[in-house]
Amino acid sequence: MTERELKQNNILPQEEVEAQKAYVLQLRLENERYLEAHGKRRRVFVLTFGCQQNEADSEKLLGMAESMGYESCEEPGLADLILVNTCAIREHAELKALSIVGQYKHLKAKNPSLLIGVCGCMVTQAHRVDELKRRYPYVDFTFGTSSLHRLPQLIAEKSAKGKRLFCPEESAYLVAEGLPITRKSTYRAWVSIMYGCNNFCSYCIVPYVRGRERSREMESVVAEVRDLVAAGYRDITLLGQNVNSYGKDSGYPYDFADLLSALDQLEGDFLLRFMTSHPKDADRKLIDVMASSRHIAHQFHLPMQSGSDRILRAMNRRYDTARYLDIVSYLREKMPDVTLTSDIIVGFPGESEEDFEGTLSMLERVGFDMLYSFIYSPRKGTPAAEMEQIPTDIKGARFERLLAVQNKIATEKNQPLVGRTLRVLCDGVSKTNEALYSGRSEGNKIVFFEGSPEDTGDFVTVRIDRADAFALYGQKC
Repeated sequence: MTERELKQNNILPQEEVEAQKAYVLQLRLENERYLEAHGKRRRVFVLTFGCQQNEADSEKLLGMAESMGYESCEEPGLADLILVNTCAIREHAELKALSIVGQYKHLKAKNPSLLIGVCGCMVTQAHRVDELKRRYPYVDFTFGTSSLHRLPQLIAEKSAKGKRLFCPEESAYLVAEGLPITRKSTYRAWVSIMYGCNNFCSYCIVPYVRGRERSREMESVVAEVRDLVAAGYRDITLLGQNVNSYGKDSGYPYDFADLLSALDQLEGDFLLRFMTSHPKDADRKLIDVMASSRHIAHQFHLPMQSGSDRILRAMNRRYDTARYLDIVSYLREKMPDVTLTSDIIVGFPGESEEDFEGTLSMLERVGFDMLYSFIYSPRKGTPAAEMEQIPTDIKGARFERLLAVQNKIATEKNQPLVGRTLRVLCDGVSKTNEALYSGRSEGNKIVFFEGSPEDTGDFVTVRIDRADAFALYGQKC
């Protein structure tokens, strides 16, 4: 198979793209007629659960809806089309999504022409689709992560035939280029560079709901980021379940470090970030590119998950603590100012007190700036769900101990920043304290300060005069 054929295997055929464009045009004409008849546009409401990849997908859903003539709204009660983009990483996320969908029953009763679609990771699971069929008769259509591009077709067919539609997963998960995007922010952007996962960690549902890895072509990613920089975006995050394996799935003659190097050549005042990295694929070439770059933030999110080699093997993580510490050592050698964050799962099946103590020891040895910690919860269909489970009270007690250790470390990591000046991208008035503005530093740390409306979406310089475990506080210079 030639290199070009390998590439084409990952990309949605152009004829499918054109077919969806025809549906877009048809629906746009219908919605223009609706506007003429009623003096207002039909409206769309998109609700998102889950990770940054889901957020990026929802921006495409909204972009497609607007291209069909819908107008975005912030309240489901005002909408003619509701799209619920779901998550499956934990059962709690699924139950919350189903609960919200349940609340839309009364909206359908008031407005029978309202269309309700449920999409995303949750509905790639057959048992959840069956549940929606049986218990939620007011849901008009569902579609999974492989069928995002089919939204125009589903709306058109539902409107024409009136039958409920449950779109099956595609025979192949392909990259749909050129979908319209309506971004929520004018200065921060998500850019998906690849989709799916090949790692099959024993606790994780992602490979089952998002398919195998497939990477976008470098030129497509570079073009998207170039356009974002030209439009004034300041903070751009590259997304993938494992960005470090970018390009390997498709036989591309380049890897993730090469992509970062190409993006770093773009002119402009912006920061590049990426997530998530897998330690088994984090190599020194990538770190070297970061250290010598102009635009790549000195911030690295490197999920460790456990500090026990025995548990890491049970998780099918394919690295050990020695490998992890070697990566950390090289990161800090090349970038002494790097901000290091991680994920930890507490109470994985079979975790002993000794295993957990190993995790606490690794926290002390590494000294993470921030930690995203989770109590393990079984996911149906994953190997770990069939393993011997840890009692809930033990998991909860260990989680509290972990938080206490990490809060102490984070406070100690932040204290040396007091008295320093940091460049902060301002997000506007703080949601927790309206007297202050908030933003994030290059290290992605939250910074609170007294600002002004014109600061929003721009870089400001802040002198830090106080720090705690979760945030920095200062004065704008």
